[in-house]
Amino acid sequence: MKENRFRRVLQEGGVPAGHMLMEFGTRGIAKILESAGVDFVVIDMEHTGFDTERVADLVAWFKATDIAPFVRVPQNLYHLIARVMDAGALGVMVANVETGEAAQAAVDAVKYAPLGKRGLGLGTAHNDYVAPNPPEYLDYANRNTTVICQIESETGLANLDAIAATPGVDVLWVGHFDLTQSMGIVGQFSHPRFLEALERVVAAARRHGKLSAIQPGSIEQAEAWWPMGFSFLSWKIDFAVYKAALQREIGELRKLTARAR
Repeated sequence: MKENRFRRVLQEGGVPAGHMLMEFGTRGIAKILESAGVDFVVIDMEHTGFDTERVADLVAWFKATDIAPFVRVPQNLYHLIARVMDAGALGVMVANVETGEAAQAAVDAVKYAPLGKRGLGLGTAHNDYVAPNPPEYLDYANRNTTVICQIESETGLANLDAIAATPGVDVLWVGHFDLTQSMGIVGQFSHPRFLEALERVVAAARRHGKLSAIQPGSIEQAEAWWPMGFSFLSWKIDFAVYKAALQREIGELRKLTARAR
């Protein structure tokens, strides 16, 4: 199994930087992100047309890089999680985890016994088609994979301690848009209740020795949220970065072409 760069950066005392793919599921995107210095990527299946086969292609292309590929599955179901893990993903992000039981279900699908209940399909894509030593591999895989639980509702906030206390859960990740929607303050990211919710997530993660994360959509949001104590940040969605850069540079081009020759 490929080493999890996300975990390595943390162990070295660094802060991993990530990015989310929702649109550009192409063969070149892995090397593009590598050239940008990204530590981990979240391949999104919840809000995209990416199917399991496309995700398997992306994970295979990321094997040509040092980047850790995670997958946000569309639902917290064993067959969705196990398939992307067997394709070679190094972890999953599960949306809207609201209870300790839901967190345990995610862990069960990602981790092998005794920590979880993942079935054994050894010697396939996640092993580069080389049969491993089973006991050694299961132990390594459990240490090398990452479980991210998204906190996206008031129910999730109410059960933060149960979610964070679940063995095998690594990260509490705030889904900021959905959380504000659940709180009845959709899109109000400066609202005192939302900011208090962020503090609660960070505090719960710390109490249980877990990580906390969020994906800001602007540098202003990053500057506001990072000092609250998050363990790491992810940076935007692929098309948002492309759109912002293109808008800026098309604007510069229009200024140039508007000048008198």
